[in-house]
This record gives sequence, C-alpha cells and structure tokens, in this order.
Amino acid sequence: MLSKFLVSHFIKNHENINDNKVREAYGYLAGTIGIISNLILFLIKLFIGLMVKSIAVTADAFNNLSDALSSIITILGFKLAAKPADKEHPFGHGRIEYISGLIIAFMVMLVGFEFTKSSVNRIIHPGKINFHLVPLILILISILAKIWLSLFNKYIGKKINSSALEASSLDALSDVISSSTVALSLLLSKWISFPIDGYIGILVSLFILHSGFSLIKDTINPLLGEAPNPEFVKKLKSEILSYEHINDIHDLIIHNYGPGRCMASLHAEVPCDISIVKIHEIIDKAEKEVSKKLHVFLVIHMDPVNNNDDEIITTKNEVSNILKKFDEVKSFHDFRIVGEGQYKNLLFDVVIGFNCNFNEKDKENLVYDINKEIKKFHPNYNALVTIDREYV
Repeated sequence: MLSKFLVSHFIKNHENINDNKVREAYGYLAGTIGIISNLILFLIKLFIGLMVKSIAVTADAFNNLSDALSSIITILGFKLAAKPADKEHPFGHGRIEYISGLIIAFMVMLVGFEFTKSSVNRIIHPGKINFHLVPLILILISILAKIWLSLFNKYIGKKINSSALEASSLDALSDVISSSTVALSLLLSKWISFPIDGYIGILVSLFILHSGFSLIKDTINPLLGEAPNPEFVKKLKSEILSYEHINDIHDLIIHNYGPGRCMASLHAEVPCDISIVKIHEIIDKAEKEVSKKLHVFLVIHMDPVNNNDDEIITTKNEVSNILKKFDEVKSFHDFRIVGEGQYKNLLFDVVIGFNCNFNEKDKENLVYDINKEIKKFHPNYNALVTIDREYV
C-alpha cells in the first residue's frame, strides 16, 4: 500500500504516534503530498479547461488550487499546534489544529460561492465546448488521483486522530464527485449543444458548498466543546473501576484541548471505613497509571460511601425503585442518610438526560415529586436532592 510505504520511509518512529514530534511529521507529510498532488491537478485541469473552453473544468481546476492552499494551512496548523505549553496556554496549543481546519472549511465555501456565480454566468452567456478525448482521459486520471488522496488523508487522519486530516479526506472525496460530473459534462458535450457545463458547474458548486459546510461543522464542534468519544469514555470508566475499592464513578467531565490533549475529572465512590491514607494511595496510583495509559490528564475526587449499613442499603434500593418511575432520571449517586432518631435526611444526586430542557422551576418540581414518592414509604424521611447533568 502506497500510504504505508510513504509513512514508513518519510516518518521516523512512525509507530510512536503519541509523540508530538511524530504526530507533527504525519501532518507535514499529508500536507506536502496534498500540495504536490493538487498543484499538478490544478495545472492539468486549467490547461484542459482553457483548451476546451469549459467553465466546469476551469472551476474544478481552481478548486484543486484551493485544496493546495488548504494543505499549506494544514502544515502551518500542525506546526503551531505542536508548540509547547506556556503560561497563557497551560494545556498547549493543540486547538490550533481545529482552527486551521475551520479556515480550510471557509476557503472551500468561498470557492463554492465563486464557482456558482461563474456557472450561472455561463448559463446566461453560453459558449461552445470543444470535445477532445485526451482531456477526458486526463480528467479520469485526476479522479483516480483524488480517490487515492482521500484514502491517504483518511489513513493518516485515523492513525493520529486528526479531525483536520479526516476533513481533508472528505474534501478530496467531494472532489471525486465534482470531477466525475465535470467528466460527464465533457462527454455529453459531444452530442448536446446547450450549455450543459454551466448546469453541471452548478452541481459541482453545490457539492463544494456541501463539503465546506460539513467541514465547518466537523471542525467547529471540538472548539465549542463537543461530547467526548463514547469509546474513550467507556475505556476510561473500565480502567478506573478495575482498581481495588473503587466501587463506582460519577460526575465525569472531559475537556479537549486538541488531539491527544485531554483533561478528565471524576468522582470515585470508595468505602468510608478504609484508611484515608490507603485509599489516597489507590486514587493516586489510578490517576498516574490511567493518565499514562490513556494519554489524559486525570484528576479523581474521592467520595466516601457507607455500603455496610443495613438501613442505608435497604433505603437506597427503595429509592432506586422509586426513581425508575421518573423517565428523566438516568441515575443517582452519593447516597447518604444523615441525622439521629426518628427523623432523618436522605442526601443524594440524581442525573437527568440532555433531552430534558429543565429550568429551575422544573428542577424544583422534580425534587418535590421525588420527595412525595419517598414519603409514601418513609413519612419521616426528608430527601435533599441535587439535580445533576451528564457531561459525557
């Protein structure tokens, strides 16, 4: 496979993708290949477009030129994203990679708008297309080149977890579709006299605009703070729960500061009757080992929980059954019973889903309804409930 050959011959220690230098080298390689490929395609298509007088072919040529500029921005993005952390940016500059992807997306959109104008102008002021077999063959060759470039960017993007390169792969794939429509317009022009390349040029423009919109969405989401990868969340939970005396976790929050730069914080439920020194050693060990294994900066807060008291166990099970009546409640945690004698307080947090558009009044009503249900079983218990949301 050509992609693997290029990686193995031009990237030193290419398997060590967690090394920032190696990751940077992957970005440079993808950008350089993109610049060379797109410049060659631009020159070929521009020559063809001028020779056969096709606006669709010319538009597709300048789309390739914008892709070459995009590759330059990709290289700059990787270079700046690799800058070490400083006082103003303690978690590094990794998000610059997302910003570079956003710039590329806007460039693609701009090209799409310009080509739409050119195509409409061709429809209003038609011109004859001169069909030649050689230009058609060259367009078909360029399609094969773009298919490979899309697969190459996708391969590297997946390998180093780069949304910018995966977006470039999608952009290249859209170019395959647009170039295919251009080839079709060239072929049909042999038998059709009306300005079909103008109409197909509009289709090409729509593909470019759609690609640009998709790229904007994919690159802006991590900047806005999108939900973390479910597989990563599952793996993180599994690793934490594998440690002795950590019975459950909640309040997991993951912040993304760029590819390979994540910070996670969570609460771990531990038995309350174990030495603080001992449980602290376990928590400290989990933080260090999981951080290193999953390449995340992990902070764990420990919540002591009493799981040996019969009253707590029985009441907790009863509350669990009660909460099943409320569809908006996904889970609950930090369950405690506070007080002496007949009257006691139940303290716990309930987690509601993102589809619940709760305002403060809705939260008050939910707490009231939960309290009401609990008092049917335990009139002397008063539930002090905190409403939580999931962040993963």
